[in-house]
Amino acid sequence: MTAPSAPSSPSIATSSRLLALPGALAVRAVWQYRGFVSGMVAREIQARYLQSLFGSAWALLNPAAMIAIYTVIFAQVMQARLPGLDDRFAYSIYLCAGILPWMYLTEVLTRSLTVFIDNAALLKKVSFPRITLPVILLLGSTVNFVIIFSIFLVVLAAVGRFPGMVVLAVIPLLVLQQAFAIGCGVLLGVLNVFFRDVAQIVGVAVQFWFWLTPIVYSTVILSDRARALLAWNPMTKLIGAYQQILLTGTSPAWSEFRWHAIAAAALVVIGVAAFERLSGEMVDEL
Repeated sequence: MTAPSAPSSPSIATSSRLLALPGALAVRAVWQYRGFVSGMVAREIQARYLQSLFGSAWALLNPAAMIAIYTVIFAQVMQARLPGLDDRFAYSIYLCAGILPWMYLTEVLTRSLTVFIDNAALLKKVSFPRITLPVILLLGSTVNFVIIFSIFLVVLAAVGRFPGMVVLAVIPLLVLQQAFAIGCGVLLGVLNVFFRDVAQIVGVAVQFWFWLTPIVYSTVILSDRARALLAWNPMTKLIGAYQQILLTGTSPAWSEFRWHAIAAAALVVIGVAAFERLSGEMVDEL
């Protein structure tokens, strides 16, 4: 008679269940290749800041140019003012607080669209977890954002407008924005491999999305109906929180972001699930 087999170890059974969860294998792969990821991020930052004639100045020119243009057009030409604030720096701070996180979001999204296509040769020749590519992209863009944002804080301190310790409230906003950006970016990046029109559609949509987000204008000047419509835009509340922290020095009401957190988590799950489902077919399409 054959002896009954011993019951499986609880730790092994638990590990098996965890690995069956959506995205668990992706997280494990990124962790196992963390040295590769950190090396690639360092290489990207080095290429961005050190291997150019003007170094880090190039990373500042684009946001600085946008802020200067909108400040001149709206604050000087159109005499735009923020209701209830008679501070000559208020509108510029309001613009910076909105444009910097917006550019971070759009950088992650637009680069994610072509991250698999741009690395087609690498994917075909080298064996490594493909999910590390958008992670490297996200981390590189985050380091760039932190550098630019830190310089902005130094400028605020120089003009006597530093918000104080409440600036740490930016951290959970950034984490929430990261989840939203990478979830949406991975999903769109996978779809763009099979349907190349996705990149063109997203490029046009982002331009409309910018003007549907209160970055260069305040929701106070809008009608109740317009404010209700903009409330469906997830970036309205996020950008508004950045502006509130940096302009008024007050922390946002975190309870208002529960649906944002749920939506961001759902996007991450959907994006990783789509990647895991279609990653095997992507190489054939590249």
